[in-house]
Formats: sequence, structure tokens, C-alpha cells
Amino acid sequence: MRARTPLAALLAAALLVLAGCSSDDTDDDARPSKPPHTGPTAQRPADGSAVDWQPRARTTWQWQLDGRVDTSIDVPVYDIDGFENSAAVVDRLHADGRKVICYINAGAWEDWRPDADAFPKDVRGENNGWEGELWLDIRQLDTVLPLMAKRMDMCRQKGFDGVEPDLMDGYLNRTGFPLTAEHQLAYNRGLAKLAHDRGLAVGLKNDLDQIPELVGDFEFAVNEECAEFGECDKLTPFIKADKPVFHVEYTLPTAKFCPTTKKLGLSSMRKRLGLDPWRQPC
Repeated sequence: MRARTPLAALLAAALLVLAGCSSDDTDDDARPSKPPHTGPTAQRPADGSAVDWQPRARTTWQWQLDGRVDTSIDVPVYDIDGFENSAAVVDRLHADGRKVICYINAGAWEDWRPDADAFPKDVRGENNGWEGELWLDIRQLDTVLPLMAKRMDMCRQKGFDGVEPDLMDGYLNRTGFPLTAEHQLAYNRGLAKLAHDRGLAVGLKNDLDQIPELVGDFEFAVNEECAEFGECDKLTPFIKADKPVFHVEYTLPTAKFCPTTKKLGLSSMRKRLGLDPWRQPC
């Protein structure tokens, strides 16, 4: 899922009654680069780095990428857009005892982002089905990873606790580049190392087939529609490692997936495709 939805989804979402929002986007340049945190610290991922936060399996969460963030949802973890939310929003969530994950797109170029011009044209591939987005040539690690490092610097400076890099399975798609599983593993591990170097927890987004090789590199997983496609059992390595799987379904009613995903230990909820504040948790 990306921060911008297709036009049809946006039009549909505009007809729905959205939950009330109360966030404040006022910037606070005087704030420290990282606030103090409570909970488990100094975890050791596979790359040997220490991270400030290791969430545990079955932790409930909220995922909102559309609109002003509704900070009133009583859950311990929020996942919000890194560019579109200020340090003040992160501070407010911290003040309420939340941990906050920074959403960035790591697999596609987005034409509306403030750093869009920094991406050379030769790393931009085919459209990925979303307006204004082109797949990235993740083989060019020396070009793409430094750009992602700057995005993670932004996450760190705003005080986020973790990062969710989106589109981490380009090798399974028609990107315009001859990507392989090996290219994807190298890139995903590179992203994890960037996050860990900044003390940030990092999530593996989808990429189910590579979970056995990558579970040690990531502190949590984010999954879309594993129940829809009968694949939720592939996420078991994260649960066995006491790492949460933050999971959403878009079309299935909760009665169709919650019994299964609860048994598996997933942190599941139903969301609208536009990822506004509305949620139906299991």
C-alpha cells in the first residue's frame, strides 16, 4: 500500500464518513532528534546493530496514511506517513504512550514527494499501477540506498521509533528491470541496516517468500491481505521470534479472517483501501 491511492479509491473514500482527526502539523525545530523511550532496548538484529525498540508479537496497532492523523485511537503502535507528518504529531503520540512507525516508499519513485528530483531517471522503471509511481531499479544500491538513508534521517529527526519501507518485493513484479530474488535480498538487508544504524526498528513489508531468510534482519512485519490469498501461515517465523505481524485485510469481513489470524498470533484489523482513520480490529 502506498500513501497515495488510485483515483477511484479516493473518490470512493470521499463518500465515506471519516473518523474525527485531531493532529497538529506544526513543526517544532527545537525538539531533540530522538525522544526518550521506554520498553525493551539494545536488541541485536542479524546485522549486529542495536535498535531502541523491539515490539513484541500480538501488539495492536493503527495504520493511517490518508489525511490528518487521528491520534485518539487507543493502541500502542501507530504507523503514519513520514513525509506528511511533523515532529509535533510524533510528539503527541509519544505523549500518549504510543510508539510511532515512519512510512516511506522504498520500492517506487513518487512524483509528489519533496525529494522526487533527487532520483535519477535511469532508476525509474515501469508504472506500478498507482498514479505517479514508478518502480525503482534496486540493483543500483549505490544510488538508491543513499536516497533512502536521507529519508530515514528524516524519520529519525522527527522522533519516529521505527520505519516501514514499502514495496519490498519488486522482484516479483514487472518493474522494467531484470530484478532477481538475490537483488531483493541485498536491497532489503541494506534498508534494514540503514534503519538499524539510526537506532530505528524496521519492518519487512509483504515479501512473504523471503521471510525465512530475512526474519532475523527485521523487528516486525507488515502484511496486506495474507488471509485473502491464504498465505498467513508464511508469517509464522516472525511470531515464533516474538516479533509482531501488523496485518490488514481490505475486502474480507473480520469474521472471515480474525479466528485464523488470532490463532496464528497476527495483529490484525480490517481497513479501507485508502487507509484513513477507520479500522475494525480483531
